[in-house]
Amino acid sequence: MRIRQLLLAAAILLLPTLASAQSAKLDPALLKKANGGDSQSQFLVAQAYASGKGVAHDDTLAAQWYQKAADQGLASAQFELAIMLLAGRGVEPDAVRAAVLLNRAAGQGHAQAQMALAGLYDHGEGVKQDDVQAAGWYHEAALQGVPEAQLNLGIMFQNGRGVPKDYAQAAVLYRAAAEQGNASAQFNLGILYDNGQGVEKDFTQAAQWYLKAAQQGVSRAQFNIGAMYAQGDGVARNLPEAYFWLDLAANTWNGTHQQEAAAARDQVGARLSPQELSSAQQRAQDWLKARQK
Repeated sequence: MRIRQLLLAAAILLLPTLASAQSAKLDPALLKKANGGDSQSQFLVAQAYASGKGVAHDDTLAAQWYQKAADQGLASAQFELAIMLLAGRGVEPDAVRAAVLLNRAAGQGHAQAQMALAGLYDHGEGVKQDDVQAAGWYHEAALQGVPEAQLNLGIMFQNGRGVPKDYAQAAVLYRAAAEQGNASAQFNLGILYDNGQGVEKDFTQAAQWYLKAAQQGVSRAQFNIGAMYAQGDGVARNLPEAYFWLDLAANTWNGTHQQEAAAARDQVGARLSPQELSSAQQRAQDWLKARQK
């Protein structure tokens, strides 16, 4: 237990003094409005304490100010307080209370709250697990362009969980998220094109989306695009390029998949000249080092 927690009882007695000292660093006009009950000002004060900008960082005070604004129905404050409750940051962890706050914010159209509430229903955290509710809230967030919601709803359509199975709808959602740069959606869309599910089978499209995901570090996409370069499916056959991507997959995947990627890489490597092999290996090492920075 941290010293701060051990001294909590004593610290409570000092809160008014500490708050006054720290509040002195805030814009006096902002603080006056916040103390006067203006919810937006209360939210801004909470953000200052949460970020430590202009005042000493203090999650407890941030939560208190978010609570004041949330009590007045400010959706952004309800969302931020819910996130603190889920993380146990500045407050005791309370997923049930977080779900209540997220529901209020989501009902006001707060996209990130809709996404977070969907996640709670998806995993049964703070609420009873409910695929239909999860899909419904993912849908609301997806309509507002949240790529993670588009991805998750696409997965639900692909698997028929909470919604009827519909590969075509999954493809639409994956594309919406993929075009915003979501790597998982890019990979999933590549899979649909590779298998001809919900879209016309198209190895060229599959390769393009695998490549985008691979460039963002998705190991499965690195393996798939490597295999396509080795076989000449959807792309011109290029063994050094195949080795490069398969080597990356072998270095980033885990377990049996790593062994599968390493075996495929070594098969390609056996067909390269010493110069080609050395160059491809160096490229992979440079790529991995750059990702670690």
